[in-house]
Amino acid sequence: MVKTWHVISSIVLISAITVLLQVPTGTWSTSATESLIAGVISLSCMAVACILSSRWNFIEGMFGGLDRMYETHKWLGVWALGFAAYHFVFKAKLGIWDLEPILELSKYWTRMVRQLSMVALVFIVLLALNRHIPYQIWRWWHKLSGPLFIIVVLHWLSFESPIRLNSSAGIWLGVLCATGIIAAFYKLFLYNFFAPGGSYRVIEVKRGGQAVHLELEPVGRGFPFQAGQFGFLSFMEKGLREPHPFTIASANASDGRLHFVIRALGDYTERLYNEVKVGMLADIRAPHGRFKRIAKAEKEIWIGAGVGITPFVSWLKDRNASNFERAQLIYCFDPNKAFPTPERIKELADKAKVSLIFNPSGSNNLADAIIEATKETRPSDIHISFCGPKGLLAHVKKIMRAAGIPDKNIHYELFDFR
Repeated sequence: MVKTWHVISSIVLISAITVLLQVPTGTWSTSATESLIAGVISLSCMAVACILSSRWNFIEGMFGGLDRMYETHKWLGVWALGFAAYHFVFKAKLGIWDLEPILELSKYWTRMVRQLSMVALVFIVLLALNRHIPYQIWRWWHKLSGPLFIIVVLHWLSFESPIRLNSSAGIWLGVLCATGIIAAFYKLFLYNFFAPGGSYRVIEVKRGGQAVHLELEPVGRGFPFQAGQFGFLSFMEKGLREPHPFTIASANASDGRLHFVIRALGDYTERLYNEVKVGMLADIRAPHGRFKRIAKAEKEIWIGAGVGITPFVSWLKDRNASNFERAQLIYCFDPNKAFPTPERIKELADKAKVSLIFNPSGSNNLADAIIEATKETRPSDIHISFCGPKGLLAHVKKIMRAAGIPDKNIHYELFDFR
């Protein structure tokens, strides 16, 4: 699978090589060349970030999930800002270079675009990393990333440099920037028309433990998905239109019905918990995610904490799956607000013939179960699938190390997309 460091290191290497091919070898060690390389790297990072924001399915497959893709998207912005700062401070020109712009603009607009490009990049990155902005505000401001990216592209085209459009660096930037603009246009204006998914109607609402269980039926045709995947859910109601990712708490069914279990953890989910009702229409863009069972595992341990039990509910309901005898489910929950209830999880586990261990708040059953599993199965053959809060994830990793289970044998998704 493609990882963040693969992408960034490839961008740095290709950008550096293509620029060095355009300038005399005697100037390679100058700050001007370094600045030019930094500028190309920064623009390339922005272009690739735009491409990743498109949610194109084939790219998600390359990264092994939309969560990993968005993590790379975030770091590309951070690195783009760092290289842009160097490019902005040091002049990327030398008198012995053959300089000319690809696009002729007046001196005023050339200077203005240069200054705006730096402001645009700083704005994009700071906006993306600021956790204190309410999501509904952040989302609308973040849509400006596409238009702001075009300003940075204009800076490259109007800047006097040794890079020609038909040169190695020019072709590299041209292809990336053109694809990035297409991706940004697709995400802003075409995504809802072409992305898989559909319209759904709420047919049942159950509340309990500050969480709500929703059942929806398709208005028209549904879409196929695999157990454990998630979708972006938005309701056609004022205040509930923001698309948020939620795991589908059901297996693929012939009638196309979907289930979601959503805990009230923030402004949007609290409002959804209080206001959702039967008959509401929703738009779902899905499926996304690559949270799958590990086929090579000799022993599977599934750990679901709170609403993190949702993907495992989907797995338990998947009647096309097999090898449930090698799986063990550990349900971590607060007895005062458990939803789904332990009784419901036991019912599903018994039906699938999956071993179940309850780990209510304050108990040590989780550690005991993981350590006990190593007495029957080699630690290297035990794979853990986890869904829950970061604090518990760190605790599980600590238990794994103590039990001799390799770190690479834990599988989880990064649900924090901001």
